[in-house]
Amino acid sequence: MKKQFLALLMIPVMTLVSCGEGSKEESEEKEKISITVKGSDTVLPLAQMEAEKLMEKDSSVSISVVGGGTGVGITALLEGTTDLAMASRDLKTEEALQFKGAKKEIVKTLIAYDALTVIVHPENKIGQLTREQIEKIYTGEITNWKEVGGEDLKIVAYSRESSSGTYEYFKEEVLDDKNYASNILSMPATGAIVQSVSQTKGAIGYIGLAYQSKSVKQLAISYDQGKTFISPSIETAKNKSYPISRPLFFMYDKVNEEKVQTIIEFTISEEGQKIVTEIGYIPLN
Repeated sequence: MKKQFLALLMIPVMTLVSCGEGSKEESEEKEKISITVKGSDTVLPLAQMEAEKLMEKDSSVSISVVGGGTGVGITALLEGTTDLAMASRDLKTEEALQFKGAKKEIVKTLIAYDALTVIVHPENKIGQLTREQIEKIYTGEITNWKEVGGEDLKIVAYSRESSSGTYEYFKEEVLDDKNYASNILSMPATGAIVQSVSQTKGAIGYIGLAYQSKSVKQLAISYDQGKTFISPSIETAKNKSYPISRPLFFMYDKVNEEKVQTIIEFTISEEGQKIVTEIGYIPLN
């Protein structure tokens, strides 16, 4: 995995083009574009790299990218405090109604796909789990690793906080829409889950594929009651054999379409999709 956490604040460079005929001179300044991007921590490293590469190509564009979770980005979009929202899930019904009430037409652009990986401490001898076992761990029914074939060790389960699109997706697709147990430890960012699991022998967590690190171990997952176990990778996500994959989006208010098209078009271009693969996501094609 190639992670990039990059500083993306940049002072746009003023470009002056002069032309003259005799004593007549005219100066033209290239129009500057400043774009704010906020939301999903899953999309964050991808959006950061896309923004950096675009700014290297076009000095008239200045892009600021910050995370916080899909819900944070969507709220900022509703309040008009961001130009683009990064999202690892679709709009909820209530969010769609809020935008409708605010007379905002929201456009969603698919930019990549992601595989969600379940991780444990490297010393945990468990290498695979069924969806049902994961569900029981996160709903509080299974509390010790010996119940799934591991050592006699208390399970410490980490999750993203409720504003995260990853939290919602995991609940719907892995927990069969059941509620998380009250003792699940919520973390503010995906990186915090990686760090916590790497430091806690009995830990389990879930992250986007691009955040995979050698400091944690990813598990093979079965969605057929243990008949077959598939490990997460770009290849298994592409061929759809790995069951926990999802789309990633940029969302924006249609009134800002012209402003944000620069980064959207770059992200879905051939060059932008190469970056998708380099970062550790699954490209559109």
